[in-house]
Amino acid sequence: MRQFQQIKKLILGKLEKELPARLTYHNLHHTLDVLQAAERIAVEEAIPENDKELLLTAALFHDTGFLKKREGHEAESCNIAQYYLPSYGYTPAEIERVCSMIMATRIPQSPGDKMGRILCDADLDYLGRDDFFMLSARLFNELKNEGLVKNEEEWNREQADFMGAHQYFSASRVKLRQPVKAHYIELIKSKITNQLFNENQ
Repeated sequence: MRQFQQIKKLILGKLEKELPARLTYHNLHHTLDVLQAAERIAVEEAIPENDKELLLTAALFHDTGFLKKREGHEAESCNIAQYYLPSYGYTPAEIERVCSMIMATRIPQSPGDKMGRILCDADLDYLGRDDFFMLSARLFNELKNEGLVKNEEEWNREQADFMGAHQYFSASRVKLRQPVKAHYIELIKSKITNQLFNENQ
């Protein structure tokens, strides 16, 4: 018998206490956000309850690797899942499915099945939501803190490229998020154009 609520409480507690403050995006809020989005998409896509719990388990663990490192955090997240889940009633086959979903979120996303596609969409659900610019600013601050992006101009270019290459997989996300995301891409491109114009003045 799987004990999802118990492992959820443990992992959320670890994320809250142990993630470094410099992670202004990949923090407890992000994991809670992905859990909520995954549950919503699972309902919209009529995922059976048993599979939905495995999906939510993958959402719970998908960024736990940030407790150890950024580069290759997905594989580290799988290691953490493999360490904890056997004690909470998960079978080896179930843990393998959880890890498969987690690894699908590695950029560029490459989900091999419906469950992986849903987790990928939940992970980047914000790209087509009303809170996009707020969360984008958090990610910019995180990457700047770690020396991975220099300034807002560079960030806007990277965002436009990333969002242009990204695709939603689930029918509900394509319908609900894709048009909004396309609008945001145009807004970001306008920012880039304005920045270039101002530089040339």
